[in-house]
Amino acid sequence: MIDELKKLPKVELHLHLDGSIPINLASKLSNFDRKKLEEVMIAPKKCKNLSEYLTKFDLPIQLMQTKENLTKIASNLVDELERENVIYAEIRFAPNFHTKKDLSLDEVVNSVLKGLSQNKKVKTNLILCMMRGTSVEENKKVIDLAEKYLNKGVCAIDLAGAEDKYPLQEYLPLFSLAKEKNIPFTIHAGENGSASEVEKAIKIGATRIGHGIHSISNQKVLDLIKEKDILLEICPTSNVQTNAIDTYANHPIKKLYQNHIALSINTDNRTVSNITLTEEYQKLYKTFSFTLNDYQEMNKSAILHSFLSNKEKEELLKKLVNNI
Repeated sequence: MIDELKKLPKVELHLHLDGSIPINLASKLSNFDRKKLEEVMIAPKKCKNLSEYLTKFDLPIQLMQTKENLTKIASNLVDELERENVIYAEIRFAPNFHTKKDLSLDEVVNSVLKGLSQNKKVKTNLILCMMRGTSVEENKKVIDLAEKYLNKGVCAIDLAGAEDKYPLQEYLPLFSLAKEKNIPFTIHAGENGSASEVEKAIKIGATRIGHGIHSISNQKVLDLIKEKDILLEICPTSNVQTNAIDTYANHPIKKLYQNHIALSINTDNRTVSNITLTEEYQKLYKTFSFTLNDYQEMNKSAILHSFLSNKEKEELLKKLVNNI
């Protein structure tokens, strides 16, 4: 089955650049040995909480402070996606985290876009992340940056970070500004937070939700997700690692799918979670008996809910169907 899954055309909508630097590449960029890097970059199979999981981004962010490194890391990621037959990916990162060596925000974004563009076989876009716990002014810079590069390699913004520490309510003015500028957005919600955070995110105007798994506990929220045709960006292995879900077998993805909730399958962070997209498909197949047809439906949903133009969506849907 693993060979069939590897050949399957795939779409990934929730993929963090800084959480997806391979250990071998990190070793070349840092001169640290592999064992040390595995300790600081790969999360345990079960963290205490999301905050512990997020500590695994510290070293990767240190490595992503030059134009050359940003380009190499982005280029490497797309090459990895090509090997898994990913036909489209929306890759996200927080540009404000990469200016510690005096790069401008424009240089940061352009360096990543340069890396992504070096592989012509995988279509990609960037989602720029605002961060919980960061000042309003810093997050406004992300909105301005997204406006500048919208439809030029950037497709949307996001709000990421420790949801349990920084409630969504604090960020309402930022999303009002994004709507004024016609910038699409997804929001991390209902990962370690409650279903009510998902409801708030939808009412703010998010057309997709990062994770959203705790919406399963509230039928009213599930109904709202279906009514508004919201897609949940599901990252099963990550959800278990952050202790959002106790065990893989108890992940709500099957119940969400059976409830006709639109969803996509994602790795979240290939290195931090030590998972490839194909391996995630394989785990879901073994645990929940998802079929190839199920995966195709999920990937169709991913394309239809992507931040692409209708024409681009039609082209990808043809590619998805013709390759299966």
